[in-house]
Amino acid sequence: MRNYGTLARLYIDAPLVENACVDLTQAQVHFLGTVMRKSEGESVRVFNGGDGEYLANISHLSKRKATLEVSERLREPKACPDIWLLFAPLKKARNNFIIEKATELGVAKFLPILTERTTSKIRMDKLEAHIIEAAEQTERLDIPNFAAPEKLETLLANWDETRTLIFADEEGDAQTAAEILSRVKTPCAILIGPEGGFTAKERAYLRTQTYVVPMSLGPRILRADTAALATLSLWQALSGDW
Repeated sequence: MRNYGTLARLYIDAPLVENACVDLTQAQVHFLGTVMRKSEGESVRVFNGGDGEYLANISHLSKRKATLEVSERLREPKACPDIWLLFAPLKKARNNFIIEKATELGVAKFLPILTERTTSKIRMDKLEAHIIEAAEQTERLDIPNFAAPEKLETLLANWDETRTLIFADEEGDAQTAAEILSRVKTPCAILIGPEGGFTAKERAYLRTQTYVVPMSLGPRILRADTAALATLSLWQALSGDW
């Protein structure tokens, strides 16, 4: 079978079936024609997060419009492990970094949380592009979901207790990351606090919840974005699909 891995890869927000014709967005037209310098008759790979990955041929390409004709399916649908990431919004560049890298690491859903020490906001409309670009580049067949920011206490009040919540507690006497992450399986979620950490009140509340598993990240205080990606990497290596 031919190796199609070198072909450009696009996320398409439309159903994908053989012989379907798909019109691209203006940004995708620019990417194919100007950035990638593609021409009519050339092939790309496309996916939509649910139907797997397909080969598609560029049937029309101009400065303002491009149409793809979908052909054979290259890969069946496959979802990443059911692990979520709860994080307090940081400054813009750090939010982008978390979203991009956590998508590469296989997060299934992002849940921004508002804690007592959260001071930054998050632009939901801007982050979708980072998620899609990271999924395109990392060969994912699914796209992470993204929830609207919510207060920590509100989110926990409605939490599904069958989903283990791994709480990165920088001040407690919890077990090490290796001990915790090697035994926590899906469905699960990772909770990372804001710059400055959780308050004593928040920590105490978290530790009273039966579905919460406190975890130590070692003797050094990590930045919030570092803690999120380090925890995800360890979980994937110990209990995920690596």
